[in-house]
Amino acid sequence: MNECMKVTVIVCTYNRCKSLARALESVAASELPDSIEWEVLVVDNNSRDHTREVVNEFCLRHPKRTRYIFEKEQGLSNARNAGIRQARGEIVAFVDDDVSVEPAWLGSLVASLDDTQWAGCGGRVLPEPGFSPPPWLAIDGPLNLLGALCAYFDPGDSPGALDRPPIGANMAFRKEMFEKYGGFRKDLGHCGDSLVGNEDTEFGRRLMAAGERLRYEPFAVVYHSVPEERLNRRYFREWWFGLGRGSILEPGRIPGTTEILRIVARIILATPMWLLDIDPQHRFYRKCRIWYEAGKIAAVFQLMGRGNAKAALP
Repeated sequence: MNECMKVTVIVCTYNRCKSLARALESVAASELPDSIEWEVLVVDNNSRDHTREVVNEFCLRHPKRTRYIFEKEQGLSNARNAGIRQARGEIVAFVDDDVSVEPAWLGSLVASLDDTQWAGCGGRVLPEPGFSPPPWLAIDGPLNLLGALCAYFDPGDSPGALDRPPIGANMAFRKEMFEKYGGFRKDLGHCGDSLVGNEDTEFGRRLMAAGERLRYEPFAVVYHSVPEERLNRRYFREWWFGLGRGSILEPGRIPGTTEILRIVARIILATPMWLLDIDPQHRFYRKCRIWYEAGKIAAVFQLMGRGNAKAALP
């Protein structure tokens, strides 16, 4: 390991001052070796609550470790890109404003990035301990819908190379990767009430497509809160609809006629299966998949309305 690895932890936030305080307390309790010099950079993306006061209190308690910046341009990608520009670390780690982390989280997440063979790293994202799902929601097996609820990510117990990109609630990259490949796409990522995402995984896929290697560290564990307002069917439908939109907007190309017909066919075939299924978990899973395909159709019309089929890159 280098004499001193410098790390910036970026926490982007929007109107979540209560959960932000818990997240910052958790990150502040991180246990790291002396060889890692680290800071926490909070990016306030136009919050109207007491976010500024919460961060100011942390800045007073940890003046050498906590910084605050304000990003007025709405959108998670804008906030993350602003944090990257202001980061002092050679490693940039990301964590959400509604999580708690294990004390070993940060050290485990960034340790391998001292080795230049790794461009980035991701860790586990699990629901907070004690979470009990409603009867219509499957949280394991092939019907698992946890990804919509708490950014679930758990490739297993063994560290090693990732075959898929990590997610934004628990990931880190060498800062030079952003200088080389650009930042997070502004046409993706949550913005206001929109649940279109994919900006985090798109960046990881961009790196992997360029031949960069990403690592998985199972001991870098983040626990994601499960807000009560998400435990309803409407939220899941909107999340899957947004995921479908993002899957088309990410490549930024209108699918060919054959693929569009396949999307429509999947909706037509899945609808009677959903209506006739009596198992509540199977039934709801099928409904979410229908909304996922419907989101794709909505994105196709969106791209057609732009007058071109190419998405805007950062």
